[in-house]
Amino acid sequence: MRFWIIASVGLMAMTHGAWADGDAAAGQVIFKKCALCHSPDAGVNKVGPSLHGVVGRKSATIADFNYSDAMKAANKTWDAATLDTYLTDPKATVPGTKMIFPGLKEAKDRQDVIAYLETLK
Repeated sequence: MRFWIIASVGLMAMTHGAWADGDAAAGQVIFKKCALCHSPDAGVNKVGPSLHGVVGRKSATIADFNYSDAMKAANKTWDAATLDTYLTDPKATVPGTKMIFPGLKEAKDRQDVIAYLETLK
């Protein structure tokens, strides 16, 4: 029993550690690709919604942004794991999304962007 508790805690730490290793400064540079459509500033929507405070936020919850029906129905919470999946391939994760960005294929790029997004509070 004790082994399983230790193993579970270790697995949880390894799972979370993928984003803890992200470099927020590098992510800010990569975010320039995102900034064409998304603002890091609170209350500033562009073609896409503001990403200020996105980590921990429920999907499609900025009141003054016109989300796709697909995003409204997605019912996601933008935590590190969900963002990693979404940023890999947005259209596969939320079929019908308006987001045309093809995704960030490199895991390190996603980790860095998520680390940067975590600073936008």
